[in-house]
Amino acid sequence: MFISFFYDLRKAGLPVSLNEYLALMEAMKAGIAGYAVDDFYYLSRAILVKDERNLDKFDRVFASLFKGLEAGGAITGDELTATIPEEWLRRLAEKFLTEEEKAQIEALGGWDKLMETLAQRLAEQKDRHQGGNKWIGTAGTSPFGAYGYNPEGVRIGQHESRHRRAVKVWDKRDFRNLDDQVEIGTRNIKVALRRLRKFARTGAAETLDLPDTIRSTARNAGYLDLKLVPERHNAVKVLLFLDIGGSMDDHIRLCEELFSAARSEFKHLEYFYFHNCVYEGVWKDNRRRHAERMDTLDVIHTYGPDYKLVFVGDAAMSPYEITQPGGSVEHFNPEPGIAWMQRLLEKYRHAAWLNPTDERYWPYTQSIGLMGRIMEGRMYPMTLEGLDAAMRGLNR
Repeated sequence: MFISFFYDLRKAGLPVSLNEYLALMEAMKAGIAGYAVDDFYYLSRAILVKDERNLDKFDRVFASLFKGLEAGGAITGDELTATIPEEWLRRLAEKFLTEEEKAQIEALGGWDKLMETLAQRLAEQKDRHQGGNKWIGTAGTSPFGAYGYNPEGVRIGQHESRHRRAVKVWDKRDFRNLDDQVEIGTRNIKVALRRLRKFARTGAAETLDLPDTIRSTARNAGYLDLKLVPERHNAVKVLLFLDIGGSMDDHIRLCEELFSAARSEFKHLEYFYFHNCVYEGVWKDNRRRHAERMDTLDVIHTYGPDYKLVFVGDAAMSPYEITQPGGSVEHFNPEPGIAWMQRLLEKYRHAAWLNPTDERYWPYTQSIGLMGRIMEGRMYPMTLEGLDAAMRGLNR
């Protein structure tokens, strides 16, 4: 197993030498790691990984090779027993369609027609309806309702997204703030963010300037002459917009790691939340996002053009949310999202969009391509390589 571990690390691109492998074997023979998987993980990582950028590769190889082992000991029979949630049983009424059947379901014919038909259905329908392809209900193929399938529909009253193709969502959405205190897994992200640096000395003179102190003491006939300077800070200013809720729930952990790393790396960091696309209002606290919003125009007028603009989101939404007034899934936006994106990009010339979705799947989502064109190609995957490229782009 240890030989396979060594070769798998080399295949993954880690510069692991034979001497380091032998050092690990000697440490194991001496019983340093004991018999705990966690101890072996930290021991092998300390010996075999010399560069922070390789920590993620190491973790993937380790997880792949030792995925059958549990840090807490053997797995009991009770742990392997799962109870089927009641919600799963209630959703058995859903109609599961094959890909061919899905392809045969046609949309109503555009945004205006979709909303007009919805208004008519709301006026005509008096009772609850389940199944079918016309009335507002559940488990059907109507463009209106929940727990069904239609490639261009309006989701009403559904707990969460399933196919992520709804044009409009009529639910009250509750989002939670990202945790900016997450530290585990942020180290590699910090390394990538450090490319975006511009140091300046600001504040009170409280840091010892050792070279100047030595020179001054020598000129002062050996009498100690302390020299202090202001602490060096990263002077780069960052304006961060974070997509929250919906399909971004799949990427909460990664976004929290990025958010935490950015809070520690950039002294001048301002952040705001949005959902899917930036419109006329953004917010700082998801718990009070309906009551305490900040006009996007106020953001543009408050923060100068020397800020670096960074969006974080999967850009997975209905194209109407970008191109049409009223296309927002949560409210009637007087202007399309593209208008607000253009205003922001005109003010902040240095901009980048970080997308947590695997780059291989971008071509399959129309809105990602549309947002990428608005960003003029400055959309990057949220990987270490992508972050590195984004930071280089923001420095130009």
